[in-house]
This record gives sequence, C-alpha cells and structure tokens, in this order.
Amino acid sequence: MTIFMGVRLVPQGFEFVVQRLGKYHSTLKPGLNFIIPYVDIVAYRLTTKDIPLEIGAQEAITKDNAVIVANAIAFIKIVDPVKAVYGISNYEYAIQNLVMTSLRAIIGEMELDLALSSRDIIKARLKDIISDDVTDWGILVKSVEIQDIKPSESMQKAMEQQATAERLKRAMILEAEGKKEAMIREAEGKLEAAKKEAEAQIMLAEASAKAIEDIAAAVGDKELPALFLLGDRYVYAIQKLSTSPNTKNFVLPADILGAVKGIAGRSI
Repeated sequence: MTIFMGVRLVPQGFEFVVQRLGKYHSTLKPGLNFIIPYVDIVAYRLTTKDIPLEIGAQEAITKDNAVIVANAIAFIKIVDPVKAVYGISNYEYAIQNLVMTSLRAIIGEMELDLALSSRDIIKARLKDIISDDVTDWGILVKSVEIQDIKPSESMQKAMEQQATAERLKRAMILEAEGKKEAMIREAEGKLEAAKKEAEAQIMLAEASAKAIEDIAAAVGDKELPALFLLGDRYVYAIQKLSTSPNTKNFVLPADILGAVKGIAGRSI
C-alpha cells in the first residue's frame, strides 16, 4: 500500500499539483511519477487541453438604448497549473463572469446597427480584455466566439412595427406624389387647352372681322344685299335656337322682315 501510494501515473493532457505538508511542492507531468507517501498528496488534477466555456445568453443595452441578447463561447488553456489553482478559487466561474461583464460593456459603447453587424470587432476586443485579466491566473485565452447576437423579443416587435410604419410612409408618399403629378398634368392640360381655345377665338374673331370687311366692301351703300345677309343670319340663329334640347316653347316673330330691319337700324 505504501509503494502504491508513492506511485502516480499522470494521463496525457493532464498535470497534477502536489502538496507536501499542506504547501505546494511540485507539478507532476504526464507519465510515471513518484511521490513520498503520507507526506506528499495530489491536491489538484488539471487538464492542459483546451477548455470550452459556455457564456449564457444575456441582455445588453446599446448606446442608443436598444436591448439585444448575446451569448458566446470562450476557449481557454491552462499554461501554469500552479497559478490556476492558487491564483483564484474558481477560474471557470471567474472567466464566465468576466466575459459577460466585458460583453455588456463593449455592446454598451455601440449603436444597435453596429453591434449587430460587428461580431469580429466584439470578439477581438473581448479576447484582448480577458487576456490581460487572466494572465495572472496562468490561463491563456485562445479564442472568444460570439454564438448569437440579436435584438430582444420586445425590440424585435418594435423594429417590425417601425419597418411596417416606414413601408406605409413610403407608400403614402408615393401615392401623394402620384396625385400631385396627375394634378399638375391635368392643370397643364387645361392650360394648354385654354391657350388653344384662346388662339381659336382670336382666329375666329379675325376671320369674322375679315368677313365683315369683305361683306361691307361688297355691299357698299346697297340696302337689299345687307338686309338679305342679316335676314339669313337671323333665320339661322332662330333655327339653332328652336332645335336646342333646352327649348320647350319657341315663339316666332310675326314680322320677320321688320325684325331684320330693326337689327339693321334702318327702314326700307
């Protein structure tokens, strides 16, 4: 039994910390090792392989007061077992809380859009911060990976509502711009039509004036041709008036010739 107590076989990937009479004495490397029975004891068995540490999901507040949820995983390696067991009581718990605290601090310095799209920046800063703090514990931080980073449920709902509002806003703006364009085109059309109508009236007036000049030149001082033209226009006007759909009753003058003379302002 005494010989058995003095022989220690350390597996590959592990190191044993030996205490002699309650004080650190030596570190046993992988392979066959010997200690003094009853005096030396193996106080700690530590692995020298990479250790993954899960960092649970936690909420963090960004610089613009948005709440996001992030979780991570850290890969560490014990390079000095003595510092790892005597430098801190529970290095895994300490590193997990250190990562969570540092992660909240880093996200708190970023705005929402930057935090969601900057995983590489966050993990690089996390590694730098943690590496400086855990050096005294004989631990090497090999990598820190951000597993997931996303807005909280309440924040996601708010973002969805904001996106819906933005789409409605754009749709209303497009509709208003369409109505505005239609009104402008309608007004331009009316203006163009009014210009054409005015030009037509001017042309008609000029034609009428020219016709009157030609008639006056042709008639001269002769009364009968003038009365004939006036009578013809008078009869045509009465015909148009009688065929109007708004006309219910129409009375013809008894003396059409007298009416024409009255228009002419002279008597035969």
